[in-house]
Amino acid sequence: MQSVSLGLAHYYTSSMPQNRELIDNPRSQRIRHVAELSDRRYRKRYGRFLVEGPQSVREAVACVPHCLSDIYAEVHSSGSLQPVSTVVAQILNQAMEQAPDTYIHYVSKRAIQAISKDAQGIVAVGKLSPIATSLDTLEADLDSLSPGWAEPFNVAALWQVRDPGNAGTIIRTADAAGVQALLLVDDCVDPYNPKVVRSTAGSIFHIPIIQVSTEGFFSWAQERELPIVAADVYGTAERSPVDLRTFVRQRKEASTDRQVILFGNEARGLPEEILKQADQIVSIPIFGKAESLNLATSAAVMLYTLSMSSRLERM
Repeated sequence: MQSVSLGLAHYYTSSMPQNRELIDNPRSQRIRHVAELSDRRYRKRYGRFLVEGPQSVREAVACVPHCLSDIYAEVHSSGSLQPVSTVVAQILNQAMEQAPDTYIHYVSKRAIQAISKDAQGIVAVGKLSPIATSLDTLEADLDSLSPGWAEPFNVAALWQVRDPGNAGTIIRTADAAGVQALLLVDDCVDPYNPKVVRSTAGSIFHIPIIQVSTEGFFSWAQERELPIVAADVYGTAERSPVDLRTFVRQRKEASTDRQVILFGNEARGLPEEILKQADQIVSIPIFGKAESLNLATSAAVMLYTLSMSSRLERM
């Protein structure tokens, strides 16, 4: 395995800005190594992750160009190095200006499909080390986004969320709702799973994504006096959930706009031992006959309700 890893490192450290030779063989070593990044074991081994599709690659180039090592662009079947679409051509031009150290490769349709069936003409390879964020550096990141931790200040947190599509959709929603960061608590899906990255439509490059243990999460919030609001339908035997509408009114009366909103596992929600450590338990009202909402929809409703109520109060 060592020789494979060293070989991959050689590819990624090439100083040439472009490979002018068409890569057509879907079984080539380079194509196989890039395709392996769909597997978490290889992402960890190589310290790289895969970015699929025009929207995600465009946002990676615009927001984290220093994290990109390679771009693979599909070309026309004529054998020329003409990008397969104007969209792909525009992204390559953008990359040449904003990510000049990124190595560009031109590949055939069959080669890029061997990397990803969701490429839509372009994929990129990113480096994990410069993009990873920890709780130790979160304050500096947040200060750059919201100087002085100005209100409204909302952080979203997911506890043991396992579905890549759910995680990616919630990251995208959190970004759109103006959430300052998203925490992945305990055993969550890898945020750099290609399906997660694709589902965020580029939002993963807009806000800090931090992986943290359950104990580390509660310690961090407590030390910074950030109330934890648990989203849950049933609550505990000792404490029933507060209706979201009531919670918004209470928050307005208390003149506070700082909290961490915690969402639970898709199938099990939040266990009682987690709910007991939360400062508040909040549920979304159901007006029809459905028992509950799915996780991604619940996150969208709650994050947007809090975001909009904060901003309406300031209009």
